[in-house]
Amino acid sequence: MSRKVAVPAVTILVTALVLLGNWIAASAQAPSFRFEPISSEISVGKAVPIAVRLVGADGQPVSTASATLTSTRLDMGPDGMAMMEAHLTPIDTDEPGVFAFTADIVMAGRWALTVEATLRDAGRAVRGEVIFTAAEKQSNAEPESGQRRILYYRNPMGLPDVSPVPKKDWMGMDYIPVYEEEMSGPPGTVRVSVEKVQRAGVRTSSVEHHRLIRTVRGSGIIAVDESRLTVITAKFDGFVNRLDVRTTGEAVRAGQPLLTAWIESSHLLRRMSDLATARPNTGPDAETAARNLRLFDVPESVITEIKRTRSTVRAMEFVAPSDGTVLEKPAIDGMRFSAGDELFRIADLSRVWVVVDVAEQELPFLQVGQAAYLALPSQPGRTLEGQVAFIYPELNAATRSVRVRILIPNPDGRLKLGLFVHAEIRAQVSDEPVLAIASSAVVDDGSRRVAFVARGDGLFEPRDITLGARAGSLVEVIEGLSAGEQVVVNGTFLIDAESNLQTALTAFTAESADE
Repeated sequence: MSRKVAVPAVTILVTALVLLGNWIAASAQAPSFRFEPISSEISVGKAVPIAVRLVGADGQPVSTASATLTSTRLDMGPDGMAMMEAHLTPIDTDEPGVFAFTADIVMAGRWALTVEATLRDAGRAVRGEVIFTAAEKQSNAEPESGQRRILYYRNPMGLPDVSPVPKKDWMGMDYIPVYEEEMSGPPGTVRVSVEKVQRAGVRTSSVEHHRLIRTVRGSGIIAVDESRLTVITAKFDGFVNRLDVRTTGEAVRAGQPLLTAWIESSHLLRRMSDLATARPNTGPDAETAARNLRLFDVPESVITEIKRTRSTVRAMEFVAPSDGTVLEKPAIDGMRFSAGDELFRIADLSRVWVVVDVAEQELPFLQVGQAAYLALPSQPGRTLEGQVAFIYPELNAATRSVRVRILIPNPDGRLKLGLFVHAEIRAQVSDEPVLAIASSAVVDDGSRRVAFVARGDGLFEPRDITLGARAGSLVEVIEGLSAGEQVVVNGTFLIDAESNLQTALTAFTAESADE
């Protein structure tokens, strides 16, 4: 019979403490690896070099041959801007334990490099975060004394906030020193360092004369050309005896029979009797009777037949007056009709109208005869050319638009009535070339319009301008600029921000002087 031996709880506790002590001792003896910066100070700009060194617990570099980088990331995470990430490009280096990269640093402040590597010899991964502080490059121009005089320190985010002494903003970013030479431009101008100009991609363009062509856009539908529309109407009472054209949409030729009508009108029959009983060679009586029949649209063939047979007729054909397509056909076999009833509606669709709605503000640029280019969603890739034929005199008060009629040929019949159309009308703004600049050169704050004139050596002059008509990417300049001057067309946001900042800084220095 076996017995269970009880192990005291104290013994279990002592054993656990011994094992824990051994693990802590072993961990203390394990090598500790870390990443450290070669230089924690970097500059703002493109392809800025950044380097870190991997060292062991003894502070000695770890061979890069035994370490493999698995992930890297550089962003402004330490300052709460983790979404501002910079792309890292590895570069080769012969220094032991050093991993080097280049990156485009777009803003001054603190940047965090997160790097992870696998150590093959140690069989473990090492991860670390290294903080770098980026500062704006300063101009190389220095006074002869070699000392550059700092006027004040400005907010690194471009806000109009300055300080007479070094300080940090709420994100821990250092304020940027403003040197005396940076504010040395003539009054009313803005000086921007060459580095900033290059980094922001500032581009200028010459003020020149252009013949402005404005593209007026509108949408509408294809409609029938009303000048080619014919309505076949009865001028007497009768019945449809035989229908020759039986369907709408059918193409007909001029002179083709449409229907045969039974004449019920006693008034028309009396006029036929007058012609039938008119004596030969009496002239006026016969001619008057024939003229009365023509008022009822009685064909010449019927009038000739009455003169020949000396008797009235009870049936008469209606024929197509011209080539076209049957749009409407109220006539039906056996139908009774009265004088004034519409029997057929026929249109020649070899030329159609395009009626488009154009915004009210485009009305001054529209003229009859302008070229129009049409695109149909139902026929992708096909562009048609027409001509403005008429501008309607009435404005739609609900949509504040005016209708414009465009003529367009349709020989193949592919343009169907009611199709939706996008139209572009090429409207010439002025008869003569006018002074114009790119619309991207204009800074508009709602109350004033400004263009920045480049004066060389990083100096820009904000100039109030008066604008005229716009045409595509160009805008007419009525006042404020002269032909040949260079204006900023790309990077105006940077120049405008610097202008506002320097205005605030000038006011600050003036207030400081008064104090």
